[in-house]
Amino acid sequence: MATDAGKKAYVVAMVIQVIYTGMYVVSKAAFDGGMNTFVFIFYRQAAATLLLLPLAILLERRNAPPMSLWLFTKIFMYALLGTVSMNLHNISLKYTSATVASATSNSIPVITFLFAVLLHLEAIKLRAASGTAKLAGVALCVAGILVIALYAGPPLSPLNHHRAFHAHAAATAAGKQGEWMKGTFLMLLANVTWSLWIVLQARLLKEYPNKLLATALQCLLSTVQSLALAAAVTAGGGEDMSAAWTLRLDVGLVAVAYSGFVVTGVSFYLQAWCIERRGPVFLAMSNPVGLVLTVFCSSFFLGEVVHLGSVLGGALLVAGLYSVLWGKSKEQPAPPPLSAAPVSATTMKQGCDGSNARTGAMNKEDDDEVKPEEERRTKLDSQV
Repeated sequence: MATDAGKKAYVVAMVIQVIYTGMYVVSKAAFDGGMNTFVFIFYRQAAATLLLLPLAILLERRNAPPMSLWLFTKIFMYALLGTVSMNLHNISLKYTSATVASATSNSIPVITFLFAVLLHLEAIKLRAASGTAKLAGVALCVAGILVIALYAGPPLSPLNHHRAFHAHAAATAAGKQGEWMKGTFLMLLANVTWSLWIVLQARLLKEYPNKLLATALQCLLSTVQSLALAAAVTAGGGEDMSAAWTLRLDVGLVAVAYSGFVVTGVSFYLQAWCIERRGPVFLAMSNPVGLVLTVFCSSFFLGEVVHLGSVLGGALLVAGLYSVLWGKSKEQPAPPPLSAAPVSATTMKQGCDGSNARTGAMNKEDDDEVKPEEERRTKLDSQV
């Protein structure tokens, strides 16, 4: 039933937010424990490649479209953009908190919308209410970022004073205003580069429509790029190479496995499933749930001190997100009223799980059975 499919979409959206909450928390715990952020990205991308590349070769090798050198160069540059974005995100997470990472993620749909406007993929109707709502959403997101960066506010008491992960206190970053501001703006830059990556993926899939192969190839290229970057940083920074590159049985290994297999593998599939059935707006609407979960989990598991400024900034970001989404929804063409159009098989195919499509097909079969009877009666009437 369509209702069951709708409920399933809500459950899937919540599972996605839980997965991303776990990523923020375990990654923050790993970085607080001393794990190198650049080495982490290499191991994460390597794990994702081990998962996706065999699947792509096994399932899509016969459907692989040809690839020119120019297209391969494009994919390499897109992968590099993603690599830069992930490294910026992890550096900023080290300077700030899991709550800030989750809060600022609400700006990604808004920034993506701005890039779409600049690339003429979206339009703003300045004189319409939808255009005003979009501009207001952008302004609210900017205000939210500034509040998080410039205003710490009084600390809120953590839910758990005994940390589940033993590491350096996460709240100390909030006390160093310079590092906190640096981390916040690095997080914003990470979201800007990730939003640009999202927009470019739409263009890439028009040239190379095999999503699984394109994703697996970008993961492979990102692994090579991350290896080179991590090697350069660790060698130039004077770190102990063996200590920086060794994975131990601790939260660092958990974070790598979780981010590589669960986030890249499971959540990407669930996101594609959810977007296919309910659309990207529905999925974006669930982002604030992730913020609430992250505030709770980071406070409970990390003993993280959440400041009022982070909460207020997050609220502004959520308001900006919903304002942009509302503006976009108002520009969507409205479906015709039920009384104005007959119920047909085509109309019924708009159901979520295909049950309505089956009902429409059954109605069509009934119509086909009735038509011969009507034709026979018409012939008899004409003969009379």
